[in-house]
Amino acid sequence: MDWLVLDRWLHIIVGIIWIGLLYYFNFVQVPAMNAAAAAKGGPGPAAISKYVAPLALLWFRWAALVTWLSGAAYLEMASQYSFVDAFLLRGGSAVIGVGAWLGTIMLFNVWVLIWPNQKKVLGMVEAGDEEKAKAKRVAFLASRTNTMLSIPMLLFMVAGAHGLPF
Repeated sequence: MDWLVLDRWLHIIVGIIWIGLLYYFNFVQVPAMNAAAAAKGGPGPAAISKYVAPLALLWFRWAALVTWLSGAAYLEMASQYSFVDAFLLRGGSAVIGVGAWLGTIMLFNVWVLIWPNQKKVLGMVEAGDEEKAKAKRVAFLASRTNTMLSIPMLLFMVAGAHGLPF
C-alpha cells in the first residue's frame, strides 16, 4: 500500500472522529449540560465537564489538526492537485480548494476560539464569572459555525475527490 492511500484513509478516519465529536458537542453534550444544570438532586453538569468534556476536547482538537495536516499532505502528494493550487482555487482544484478553505476555517475555530475558551468554561484556566460567560458564548458560536460549515465542507471535499463540478 502506498503513502497516498494510507494518508487518504488517515484523513477520512480522523475526519470522521473530528466531525463526529463536533456533532456530539452540539447535539448531545450542550443539551445534556443544560439538562444536568436544571436537574435537582442529580450530579449536575460537573460530571460531564470534569470527566467527559476534557477527554472529548482532547480528541476533538487533535483530530482536527491531523485531519487538516493529512488533507494538506494528500493535496500535495496527489497528482491531480497541489496544495498551493487548491488554496489559490486554481484550475481543476478549485472545488477541493473550497473544501480545504472551509476545513481551514474550522481548524482555526477549534484551536483559536473553541479550545482556549472551553478551558475557561471548564475551569482548566482561571477565569471570573463574567469572563466564563463570554468564553462560553464564543465557544458556542464557533462550534455552531463549524457545524454549519461542516456540511458544505464535506460536499466540496467529496465533489473534489470525485471530480464533480459545481
